[in-house]
Amino acid sequence: MKKSVAGVVSLILMLAAISCVPGNKYRTLQDTSRQYMNERDEFKTENIGLGMANRELEAKMAVLEKQLGTMKEDLSKAQAERDRALDDFNKISSKYTELQNAQEDLIRGNVKETQALLSELQAAQKDLQEKEALMRQLEQNLDSKKSSLDELSFELEKRNARLVELEKILDAQKRIAQDLKEKVSEALLGFENNGLTVTNRDGKVYVSLDEKLLFKSASWDIDANGKNALRKLAGVLERNPDIQVTIEGHTDNVPYRPSASELKDNWDLSVKRATTVVRVLLEGSSIDPKRLTAAGRSEYLPVDARNTSDARQKNRRTEVVLTPDLTRLYELINRY
Repeated sequence: MKKSVAGVVSLILMLAAISCVPGNKYRTLQDTSRQYMNERDEFKTENIGLGMANRELEAKMAVLEKQLGTMKEDLSKAQAERDRALDDFNKISSKYTELQNAQEDLIRGNVKETQALLSELQAAQKDLQEKEALMRQLEQNLDSKKSSLDELSFELEKRNARLVELEKILDAQKRIAQDLKEKVSEALLGFENNGLTVTNRDGKVYVSLDEKLLFKSASWDIDANGKNALRKLAGVLERNPDIQVTIEGHTDNVPYRPSASELKDNWDLSVKRATTVVRVLLEGSSIDPKRLTAAGRSEYLPVDARNTSDARQKNRRTEVVLTPDLTRLYELINRY
């Protein structure tokens, strides 16, 4: 695309020299063309980045959910181990109490039995202390696991909230695009399926106009029927000021070689047709020109790659791409 734009710029400079038109006008046209192409590429990059950000968030959510499941299993095991230790502790405590009572009963009895009982009591006391130490350690481990689980749960809740908000905005953008499609279809009811189609793809509305509806072969002059369709479309754009508009000219793969013309090839023809459509949309309307971008795609984005007359006819078209405002979506992504 960069080489193609450079070719267009070189051509404009050559035409300026040949036709003796003031150079300032063509330099202005060159700068404007570059700006429109850069804006279109930036929007495509942002759209791709949005999709990647959404997929990355979903992947991170899956990892966190898996980690949360593992932490819950560890917590359950730690709780079971603590319960067993507590049960052992209670049993030893009971035995210790019994031994103390037995010692008091036998304190005046046989000295050997008393000493044996005392040794057993001391062993039980030591075992009890060890169990107490083990239980404290288990309690600390349990508290640590609970803390980690709480932190993971909090992070998961935050990511869930962000994903829900992102999905709401995406759904809203889809509804906006669908509503826009319905408005455009209603405005162009008499033209749809008669050289004009309106589709919704990737959150954008595409208004595709066949060559026969707008232009004669190898021409960029729009006939009356085509102007009528574009003016109806301009009315929809006036009522929806947040919609960005890109006009793309497309040709077939037959080389453009007129005997006498200010144009050189299909690149020139596609750009010329796009700018002609821009002027018709702006004529007599209140549309802000900053919303419009004119682009020539030449023969390099066909809808039908076959080398047949029907395919070439489909490829000779002009597409008006309507993009809803994505500012809220970008603000949410940048906030994280």
